Parts: sequence; C-alpha cells; structure tokens
Amino acid sequence: MWRNGKNGTGGKRRMSPWKRALLILGSLVATFALVIGVLFTWLYTGAKVSTVGTVDFRNALAVPPLAASTVEADGTRVFDLRMQAGETEFTPGSKTPTWGFNGSHLGPTLRAAKGEKVRVKVANALPEASSVHWHGMHLPAAMDGGPHQMVPAGGSWAPEWTVEQPASTLWYHPHPHGATESHVQRGLAGLFLLDDPQSAALPLPRTYGVDDIPVMVQDVSFDGAKFDHDHKLMRNVGFLGDRTMVNGTLDPYVTVQDELVRLRLLNASTARVYTFGFDDGREFRQIASDGGLLEAPHTTDRLRLSPGERAEVVVRIRPGERTVLRSYPLDAGLDFWNQRFGGGDDSFDVMQLRGAPTLRPSAELPQALAASTLPTGEDSVRSRFFELKMSGINGRKMDMSRVDETVTRGTTETWTLRNNDGMPHNFHVHDVQFRILDINGAAPPAPLRGPKDTVFIPSGATVRIALRFEGPADPDTPYMYHCHLLYHEDEGMMGQFTVVEPGRPAPPPKLPPASGAHQHQALGDRPGTTAPTVPNTVPKV
Repeated sequence: MWRNGKNGTGGKRRMSPWKRALLILGSLVATFALVIGVLFTWLYTGAKVSTVGTVDFRNALAVPPLAASTVEADGTRVFDLRMQAGETEFTPGSKTPTWGFNGSHLGPTLRAAKGEKVRVKVANALPEASSVHWHGMHLPAAMDGGPHQMVPAGGSWAPEWTVEQPASTLWYHPHPHGATESHVQRGLAGLFLLDDPQSAALPLPRTYGVDDIPVMVQDVSFDGAKFDHDHKLMRNVGFLGDRTMVNGTLDPYVTVQDELVRLRLLNASTARVYTFGFDDGREFRQIASDGGLLEAPHTTDRLRLSPGERAEVVVRIRPGERTVLRSYPLDAGLDFWNQRFGGGDDSFDVMQLRGAPTLRPSAELPQALAASTLPTGEDSVRSRFFELKMSGINGRKMDMSRVDETVTRGTTETWTLRNNDGMPHNFHVHDVQFRILDINGAAPPAPLRGPKDTVFIPSGATVRIALRFEGPADPDTPYMYHCHLLYHEDEGMMGQFTVVEPGRPAPPPKLPPASGAHQHQALGDRPGTTAPTVPNTVPKV
C-alpha cells in the first residue's frame, strides 16, 4: 500500500498526475526527435550519388548523325525535323518509351554556316503540343521556338532566318510553358553547330565524330525499363538522376584516333550541375563557351557547366592509354543542405576515352582564337535588376499575357542578377550572347569571359552581364529570360521581353492566341486589356 511520506509512514511518495504527463510527453518528444534524426540521417546519407569506379564502359559512344539538308535555288538550306514517340533499347532487350527528333530518342546534329539562310520544317507527330527552341541562336522572335510558337499535335511549323553569329555549339530543345522538363527528359534535344571562315582557318580538330566529338550529357534514372522522372524528397532543384548517359549512350567509351580530340560539352540535364575533369587529373584546354570561341585557349583541370551551358575543350591523348571524363562534386559555396540535396556532393564517371595504339599527329592549338565582339557595358543605356526566386523573377511568376521588359534595338544594357533564394539557379536569355562583367564584384574567371547565353548563379551570388540587342525589332512577339533548371522554369521562374525600334514607345503586345497544352489565354485575345510594362532599374544597395 502506497503511503504519503509526510505522514511518517516511510512509504514512497506518489507521483503527481502532471509530472507523470510531463514524463510521458518528454519521452514522446525524445522518441519523435530520435525518429526524425534517424530519418534525416538516412535521407542525407542516401542523397549522395556516385558512379565513380563502378562503370564498365561497355558501349561505344553513339554520335548523332549530321542532319540531311537540301539547298534551294535562293541558297536557303532546309532541314526536316519530326518530333515523334518511340522506344529505345538503352540496354539490350529492355525497351524504354522515349521521344525524339527523326528517331526514337534525341535528334540529329544540324549544321550551318554564318551568312546562310536556313529553314527548319518541324512536324509534330507527338500526342501533345510542343515547340522547338534554338538555344543560343540570334534570330527573330517569331522564329525563336519559345512558348509562343507552339506546334500542335499533328501540326507543323517552318521557321527561317539568316545565321548572323560566329561559329559555335548551340542546341535545340522543346520550350512548352509548364512542360519543358518533361519533354526534354523524354529525349527531345539535339545539337546545332555553326561554322564561319575565321574558325575554319584555325588549326583546330574539326572532323565531326572523329576528333571533334559531341558530348551531350544527361542524368537519368530507370524504373524497370521506363524512365523514372520523379523528384525525390527535398530535391528543390528538380530532377536528379542516379547515372549519366552521353548522346543517349549508357556507360560509353570512345576510341580516339588523334593526338588531340575536341569535345563539345553540353549539359543537357534538366537540373544537375556538372564539374568536368579527368580521373587522372590531367589538364585540358577550353577553347569556346556557349556562343563561340574564347580569345585564347584556357588551360584548366576543372570546368563547371549548369543546365543549358556549353563548352568546347581539347584534350591530349597518348597511344593506348585510357582516361575517364568525370564529374566531380560541386564547389560553389553552397550550404550543407543544398550541397547534398541539390546534387553538389554527387560524382559520376561519364565517359571513357581510349587512345588507339597509334595516333594521327595533331597541329598545336593557336595562341589566339577569336577577337571578342561582346559589349563591355561602357555604352549601356540602361540598367535592370532581376531577383531570382522560386516564387518568380522580381516577385512575379511567368504570365504568357504579360511583357515584363521592353528593350530598344541597337542598344546595350547592363543587367544585375541576384540570387538570395537559398538554392542554386542559373539564368538564360534568348536571342543574345552576353558578356559577364563581374561575379560578386570580381572579374569572372577565364572560362566565363567568352560569349555566354546562360550563367550559373549559386545562392548568395550577384552577377552583372552586358547585353546588346541587335534586333530585329518585333513589339508583338516576346523573347524569354528564365532559370534553365527546367523544374524552376516550369514553375514560373521566367519572364518576357520585346525589342522595339529606337524612339518608339512599347505598344501593348499582340500576343498570339493560346494553342496547345500548357498555354494561357493570350492578352491580345482579351478585349479591353493591355500589358503593363513595369520599369526595372537596379535598386540602391
């Protein structure tokens, strides 16, 4: 029998109900905290991905074929692209549902020269509307292939323009508003190479598929035979796969027949940032960035590319040797959360290069490549500011019926890009190649001093770029600027700008009627409405 100690009986003191409740509550909280800690530790540990040392490189690299073309009497070079669904055997006997151009997955490489007029006849045999954007190309807004140039299922589109930019490695991919990530992941992507006389006169590796090799890198995951497109828990950057493929080839190797080989690197992934290098730490030389040749080759052993960015590098191979193109963990000053759950701790063995027993001699690279024609920012007529957040750019999500900025043809502007969003972003501008002026107030490193259309911006960073808008003017049709982490773009991290003639005010846009999936009603179809143009200037800091 329990007794009250104060009555002198010597019995144990009875625990009051509120103390018992506190103990139970404390035990529950401790158990809950333990479970949460164990769950977080499991998630954190499992979030790191590495294929280093596990890839057997059993598949010869597929090189996308050069697209066939015809030349009309007026000199117009005409290509045909057909968007279609199909099945692809990435591993023998396992058929994966995929989309592609002129085939079941990815697309052929288009190639044209500066000064040529080109026409691309696009047919859409997919079950839904899509578009084809010419990423990095300077061309009229109506030919850009953004979300306003949708091609309905069963429809066609034939943009044409004159190539008016230097030799470069560009690419094409869908741009449907709200569905770009899905369409690219299924396989809709291809290269568009440009040539010019200045580049042709340089002693650079240039035999396509031999010593000049396209390297389109994508990360993928499989659920059985199918692609797994799911975003894993806490992956705010978007889709992150657990292995990589190059040109649609899993575990690829390429046999090199020349002393120097040129790799045209494209990050065609939807969210992952790669830091390329070689497993033996060898140096290589970068010769070009997004929009063309650098002023001089840059020697390095690491090269970072975020989604949409390109770079051309030249690496020296010795007879009979093997070396692996690897993606190393990201060094961008991310906090531990974004470093782990944004894929920054991941590493991949991407592709093996195998030197043939005997190699053809290669000419040494020239010390100078191309004089820069990029704007310096000294003649900028206006500054604009862009705050990058998942909630939208400058606090506004993409609206197909709203033109956010209006620029004047022939002028140069300075844009300040700031990311304080707590996660990585990047920034792509349609139609122009820009100069990076500074990053956090410091001059950009050598790999970022060439022509760029996409720039990586980690959280906490501020980047200033100089852009020249050379037209043509089209007040009725906008270009896009957006984060090229495609989940972020689909969620609304995108805006629109139009180009107008000097001295002309920006008229209300006459946007095309909405068509196809993922489009909104165009403002021009709503009687009595106009599209406001909101002033944009760099805030005082």
